[in-house]
Amino acid sequence: MDNDKPLQPETEDETETEPVPQSSDKMLYCEAEPPPTVEKVKPARENSETDLEIEDDEKSFTTGQKELYLEACKLVGVVPVSYFIRNMEESYVNLNHHGLGPRGTKAIAIALVNISNNHLGLEGARIISDFFERNSSSIWSLELSGNDFKEESAALLCQALSTNYRIKKLDLSHNQFSDVAGEHLGQMLAINVGLTSLDLSWNNFHTRGAVALCNGLRGNVTLTKLDLSMNGLGNEVALALGEVLRLNSCLVYLDIGGNDIGNEGASKISKGLESNESLRVLKLFLNPINMDGAILLILAIKRNPKSRMEELDISNVLVSEQFMKTLDGVYAVHPQLDVVFKAVQGLSAKKTIFLLTNPMKLIQSYADQHKITVVDFFKSLNPTGTMKMSVDKFQKVMIEQNKVPLNQYQVREVIKKLDEKTGMVNFSFLNTMKP
Repeated sequence: MDNDKPLQPETEDETETEPVPQSSDKMLYCEAEPPPTVEKVKPARENSETDLEIEDDEKSFTTGQKELYLEACKLVGVVPVSYFIRNMEESYVNLNHHGLGPRGTKAIAIALVNISNNHLGLEGARIISDFFERNSSSIWSLELSGNDFKEESAALLCQALSTNYRIKKLDLSHNQFSDVAGEHLGQMLAINVGLTSLDLSWNNFHTRGAVALCNGLRGNVTLTKLDLSMNGLGNEVALALGEVLRLNSCLVYLDIGGNDIGNEGASKISKGLESNESLRVLKLFLNPINMDGAILLILAIKRNPKSRMEELDISNVLVSEQFMKTLDGVYAVHPQLDVVFKAVQGLSAKKTIFLLTNPMKLIQSYADQHKITVVDFFKSLNPTGTMKMSVDKFQKVMIEQNKVPLNQYQVREVIKKLDEKTGMVNFSFLNTMKP
């Protein structure tokens, strides 16, 4: 097993006091929960140069980021910037013209825990892990993608996360985790009650590590979003994933795209979908599943009256008209479901025109015939009669309404036009929108 690469030192010609170009307007910020109110006395004037010593030692920092920043400065070999320390609890910090240089910027990035693609390796993982084991911090989001983390780094990070439950979102994508890392992650997930989002895409998990990871997920009660795309899971791990879906009542979003899962794996996952009551999004894009595997998946959803599935992504699968008829039956039971596939093989020209007809033009035609506005049409579908409606409720009423019969794909196009990207559709957009 290869050892993790330590953080590479900067070259000597990278001076710490290299000024930032005056035209630069880049800002650094961190994602943290608002700390308790602490009175602060602002100094009369903030020095615009890099500070050579730490000021205001008596200040109280409730987030714990000060200690992490000082540790990071030691790691990269720079002098801490007191302006940053004084203001690091603020939601907005302007660090223009402070002469940070590349190493100074890296130290601040570590303090703000948005440190993707920095090749931190084992030493960086140790500093971050030690900090989170020793401190109660309000930091809730860690972005550690592309940092050359391997098995030993996973052990350190998982040990810290086994006791630190403040971290809600963790991005460990594009690293070099394999089977041993999967075992560490599985053990951590079995006891962690803080994480809600975990991105492990583009790693090297295979059967042993992925199964261990799934074992930890079975009883996890907080994780709602998991991205395992672009690993090497295969059909054997699909059995463990099916068990996760059968036993886990928390997971809402699961991306297992690009994992060499075929029809056999789809069959195993389907077993879990038959009883799962929490999952809403399942992404299987770029897996070698054909129409037979796709039918197994949609029929499993149909057999589950309590399924909450809203999106099944099999967008590389070419389906048939017979599949479409089966899918219509699934939609009748679960109108909230949206199955994304590649295309319909051999679809007649007449049906193709029907599928692609602009739904807004159909609705406008109905409104003109009944001498109402399009806005009036949509408001009539909303029980509250208001101009806004949640996307899931809107999708359901649009499928069930019989004034302007639309298929699932046309409803999706309507949602795209009205979606505010906040989980709500807004009909008032139609006052200025052309069909």
